[in-house]
Amino acid sequence: MVRVRASLSRLPSYVPGRKLPGAVVLASNESPHGLLPGVAAALAESAGGVSRYPDLHASSLIEALAAHHGVEPDRIAVGAGSSEVCGQLLHTVVNPGDEVVFGWRSFEAYPILTAVAGGTAVRVPLREEALDLDAMAAAITDRTRLVFVCNPNNPTSTAVGARELTAFADRVPRDVLIVVDEAYREYADPARVPDGLALLGDRPNVAVLRTFSKAYGLAGLRVGYCVAPPGIAAHVRRTQVPFSVGDLAQRAAVVALGERDEVARRAALTVAERGRVAGRLRELGHDVPPSEANFMWLPLGADSADFARHCADGKVMVRPFPGEGVRVTIGLPEENDALLTLAASWRD
Repeated sequence: MVRVRASLSRLPSYVPGRKLPGAVVLASNESPHGLLPGVAAALAESAGGVSRYPDLHASSLIEALAAHHGVEPDRIAVGAGSSEVCGQLLHTVVNPGDEVVFGWRSFEAYPILTAVAGGTAVRVPLREEALDLDAMAAAITDRTRLVFVCNPNNPTSTAVGARELTAFADRVPRDVLIVVDEAYREYADPARVPDGLALLGDRPNVAVLRTFSKAYGLAGLRVGYCVAPPGIAAHVRRTQVPFSVGDLAQRAAVVALGERDEVARRAALTVAERGRVAGRLRELGHDVPPSEANFMWLPLGADSADFARHCADGKVMVRPFPGEGVRVTIGLPEENDALLTLAASWRD
């Protein structure tokens, strides 16, 4: 019998948001607004080329990203969604048994990808639904090689400010890579939530992670990237699965970068709905932490699974974390209204 890695039997599985035919899906933090206009046209025009391999180096995309952020192209590495780039970063710096520190609960893929890389996950409890950066800094040992800072944090929607983030970065040893995961950056208030690249991008041990899956509406095409010091980015590119970012994905991402105003307009619509939905949920007696993302967190504890079942029975799919809370994506107004109706009738 073929021997497989013993550690795989202990590997948790990623649990995606449920989808049900005919149901409103508020479980996966997707954009509800569909493809950007220019992207739809570009995909239709380029579809005939998928019989060929894409550009292995994603040259046009990397050049567009470098121009977008005002950095040199050698600081960019791409992957099939930010989750793959997380894995690439881990494989760049983590040896078997090395430690990876992150807040918990946070992005569900962190412990899975850490285990795949052979590392040891160090989960640091949140404080009032937010990352406890002091505790995370205290958890770093001489075995730590990487720290994930999800800002805003998924699934609790909270964020840390510039002063906290800078103080944390000052405490992290220079041989430990800080990965600031900003998948939801476009939905955050810049007055409260710093741009990690602008704040920490000149540091030799910081990589900033972004994605096209959320505000840019390309979740199904899988495009993510990081901006890192050139030496780190070079190694991250080496760990990428060849051709993992397809030609349509590369072309769509380049076009999407050029639609900055429309991306901002759509994000503003989501933020406005977020405020409306949060206000109504609070009126209904729910504890809703301040959100800086395109979703919100209901810390329902033992009632989380029951609330999610109630919503599913009403054809609205939310994302439960049993025993902890429920993550609710902000959708279109009528979708959000369906959620609010169910929240009002829960336990009636």
